[in-house]
Amino acid sequence: MENGVKLTDLPSQPFGDQQPGTSGLRKKVTVFQQPGYLENFVQALFDQLHGPGQSAAGQTLVLGGDGRYYNRVAIQTLLRMAVARGYDRVLVGQGGILSTPAVSAVIRRQRASGGIILSASHNPGGPAGDFGIKYNGANGGPAPESLTSAVYQRTRSIDHYLSCDLPAVGIDQLGSQTLGQTVVEVIDPVADHAAVLRELFDFDAIRALFARGFRLRYDAMWAVGGPYARALLEGELGAPAGTVVHATPLEDFGGLHPDPNPVNAAELVACLFAADGPDMGAASDGDADRNMVLGRGFVVAPSDSLAVLAAHAHLVPGYRQGLAGVARSMPTSTAVDRVASALGIPCHETPTGWKFFGNLLDAGQVTLCGEESYGTGSNHLREKDGLWAVLFWLNLVAVTGESVEQLVRGLWRAHGRCVYSRHDYEAIPLAQAERLISELRASLPALAGQTIAGQTIAWADDFAYTDPVDGSRSERQGVRLVLADSSRVVLRLSGTGTEGATLRVYLERHEPDPARHDLPLQQALAPLAALAEAVARICHHTGRDQPDVMT
Repeated sequence: MENGVKLTDLPSQPFGDQQPGTSGLRKKVTVFQQPGYLENFVQALFDQLHGPGQSAAGQTLVLGGDGRYYNRVAIQTLLRMAVARGYDRVLVGQGGILSTPAVSAVIRRQRASGGIILSASHNPGGPAGDFGIKYNGANGGPAPESLTSAVYQRTRSIDHYLSCDLPAVGIDQLGSQTLGQTVVEVIDPVADHAAVLRELFDFDAIRALFARGFRLRYDAMWAVGGPYARALLEGELGAPAGTVVHATPLEDFGGLHPDPNPVNAAELVACLFAADGPDMGAASDGDADRNMVLGRGFVVAPSDSLAVLAAHAHLVPGYRQGLAGVARSMPTSTAVDRVASALGIPCHETPTGWKFFGNLLDAGQVTLCGEESYGTGSNHLREKDGLWAVLFWLNLVAVTGESVEQLVRGLWRAHGRCVYSRHDYEAIPLAQAERLISELRASLPALAGQTIAGQTIAWADDFAYTDPVDGSRSERQGVRLVLADSSRVVLRLSGTGTEGATLRVYLERHEPDPARHDLPLQQALAPLAALAEAVARICHHTGRDQPDVMT
C-alpha cells in the first residue's frame, strides 16, 4: 500500500452472471453484499474507462442514487475506489441522493466525464429487494453496448481491485473536502436539474394555474422523486403543501413497488376517480425517470402521453421552434407516428432502452422521445425524466385551458385512438422463457398470410435496428406480428427484473371511429390477446393462464 492506496484480491469464483443489461447491472441486495461483487464491477468499469492501472486524473465523476437500501454503503465503496483511481473531483448528491435525470443534468451542466447511478429503477427495495448500478457517459446518457459488454468481459478476467483506506466520508452536509488528490463535493441534488427545467417551461403560467385553484396530486412513491417534486411544485410553483405525497425517500420505498402504473399506484388512481378528486394526478418511480399522468377519472396511456406532448410542443417555451423529429421504442404504440406524420417530421423506431435514443438526440435528429413503460424525455437531457413530463402536462393545461382528458381526446379525434395494453408474465424460469421465444422465432417464416385465432397476419419478424448515426446493428429486439389493419402484437423478454425473466406482450389496435373510443380496453384487445396465445403458446410454456400485470 502506498499513500493509502491498496490492492485487494477478489474472490476466485468468476462473476459470469453479472453481465449488464440495457439498464445496467441489477441483482438482489444480497448478491451485491457478497465480498468483492460491487468492487469487481467498478474496477472493471474504471479499467475500461481509463485503461488498466491508469489514473483518472483530470476527470470529474458524478455519484448518487435513489436512496434504496445499500445505497449509502455502496457510495462509500465507490468513493474509496474513485479516490484511489485519482479522480480530480467527485460530485456526490447530498445524502447520497440523485435521481437518474438529475445525474444526467449534473454531468452536462458541470461538464463531468461521467456518472455512476445507484438504482434498480422501478424494482422493489429493502434488504430483500433489488439494487443496481449503471454508468452514464459525458453526454449524460447511458453507456453504449460496446462499453457495457467490455466491462462484463473485464469482470471475468481481473483478480484484484484498487481502493484506499478512508474513514466514512461525510455526505449529509453540503461542502467540499479533499481526500488525497481528489476533491469530494457534496452538492444540492435538486439545483442543476431544476435549472434545466426552468429554461424549458412557462413557470409563470403554471403558478397562475395553481393560483386559480387547480389541484394536483403527485405520488413520489416514497422514492427519490419526492425532494425534486416538493422543491419545484410546492416550493417554487405555488402548489399547496401536501400536493406531493409519499415524498420522503425510504430505503424500502415504504414496502411499495415504486413502478408508476395503475396497478402499483392504485391509491393514486382511486384518488383521481373519487367524486372530489383533484384535477390531475402524477406518479414517478424509484429513480424518478418514469411518470404516470392521470386526469380526473381518466388514465393516460404512456404512448398517448408522448403523442400529446409532441402534438402541442410548440406551446411550451423550450420547444417553441418546433421538433426536429421524434423517436419511440418499438413496442410503444404508433400514436406518435401519426402525430409526426401530420407535423411533417421524422419518427424513429428504436429498440427498448434509452441508450438507443442517445445517438439520435446527440445528432440533433430528434427532440422528443419515449417508451411505453412510462418513460418520456427530450433533448434537454439524455435520460427519461418523470418530473419534466409532469411539468410539460401542467404547462399545456395552463396555456390551453383544457383538462388532461380533453387533451387526450383531442388527440384521438385528430388521429384515431391507438387502443393499447401491455401484459406482463413475471419471474418465468429463464429456460422456459427462452424456449418460448426460441420456438416463436422459429415459426416466424411460416406466419405471414396465416389466419390464426380469427386474425390474419400480414407479416411477422424479429425486430432489428441499424443506428442511423453510427451504423451499429441490434438484432432480436422483439417479435412483431402485424395485421393488415396495422394492428400489432409484440412479444419480447425483458431484462429489468432480478429473478427469472419477464415476458411482455404488447397489444395495439388503431380505432378511427370516435364511437368506439370508450370500449373497455381489454375487451377491445381480446382478439389480439387470443392471437398471442395461439402463436406463442404462453400457457403451455409458462403454466400461466393470465398475465401477472396488465397495464
